[in-house]
Amino acid sequence: QLQLAESGGDLVHPGGSLRLSCDASRFTREYYAIGWFRQAPGKEREWVSCINSEDGDTYYADFVKGRFTTSRDVTKKTVYLQMNSLKPEDTAIYFCAADIDLLPRAGATDLPNEYDYWGQGTQVTVSS
Repeated sequence: QLQLAESGGDLVHPGGSLRLSCDASRFTREYYAIGWFRQAPGKEREWVSCINSEDGDTYYADFVKGRFTTSRDVTKKTVYLQMNSLKPEDTAIYFCAADIDLLPRAGATDLPNEYDYWGQGTQVTVSS
């Protein structure tokens, strides 16, 4: 059973908005960060954003800065990715992942191999 579950993906017009959710309520381990990644057909998985567990600091890839916002509801153990001003090039499967290495570090956890647990993904399609 997957311990992380994404939801909220949909078909949306360019300029529209979506909010993705990453349900981590079944995740029983401590984690350093929850990250959002995406993978478009024929392309490698790329980092989008992450949020640190201890302080809630957020980090973003340059191509989503000012458009996407990552937040969390600690009581619900859910992390959100609010996506605004969506573009066709945002079309991809979006994944959330947990990094369980608790060693403190500076900056974003932005490499796929730094994450240990993954959800199944949710499809976001931006098209007119």
